[in-house]
Amino acid sequence: MIFGSHVSIRDGYLGAAKRAAALNADAFQYFPKNPRSLSVKSFTREDAELCQDFCIQNGLVSVAHAPYPTALTPSGDHKREQVTASLLNDLAIAEACGSLGVVVHFGKDIFKEDQLASYRLMIDVLNEVLSQWDGKGRILLENMAGKPGAMGTTLEELVKLRELCDYPEKIGFCFDTCHAFTSGLWNGDNWTQVEYQGVENGYFEHLAVIHFNNSRYGTGSGKDRHANIFDNGHIKEGQFAELVASTQLINVPFILETPKEIIPHQEEIRQLQQKWGKK
Repeated sequence: MIFGSHVSIRDGYLGAAKRAAALNADAFQYFPKNPRSLSVKSFTREDAELCQDFCIQNGLVSVAHAPYPTALTPSGDHKREQVTASLLNDLAIAEACGSLGVVVHFGKDIFKEDQLASYRLMIDVLNEVLSQWDGKGRILLENMAGKPGAMGTTLEELVKLRELCDYPEKIGFCFDTCHAFTSGLWNGDNWTQVEYQGVENGYFEHLAVIHFNNSRYGTGSGKDRHANIFDNGHIKEGQFAELVASTQLINVPFILETPKEIIPHQEEIRQLQQKWGKK
């Protein structure tokens, strides 16, 4: 099992990798730049390449996460230009760091009375970005935490959207356990059904990373509030254990985005490794 957490880049990309190693992690996630900005970052390639070398030497897996304002259904031409330039910048940084790719949240329904228009816009934006991208790193679409029926809350949607893009080979998936739980996709007791659906539609073939988070709210609530894995969340240990034991998730990194103020990530990674690290 591969466990890790989100880490800061305040000491650069190499610093982020070293921070993950100090946590005794096997993987880490990072924001390639300011998480609240779509500005294009001029980064130090040497630092990124040193990060990649360090990860190779220490057996670390890394993945980038696009800044929060990144929207695959942008409103207006100016925002679309910003998102496109920002994502290409994120992909370039992730590639230089040797990362799996860039996690991007599935698009939202901005055309309230025409959801199909939102899907079409999302496909157009992905095509525009990926037509200009020739690296190995992929865009990793993340399932959403909305109420049941909201965009991006089913595996079938993610798979179909990937298939409809012109560059499906440049797209993979990120599965967020909190989002799946609060959207009702995974209610904690139906993993067998989720796994069957994922196998049937080919989802797991393109799954690159798991955001391993508990939820402060119940299944179907639609709320995105993370809790620590073993600390009073609504997803119980036995329910997590069934997911972790899935043969479909072997060698997929589990990345914590849990509140480190409550349980430090180093301690939570230790707990995970002690509980499920040896298979």
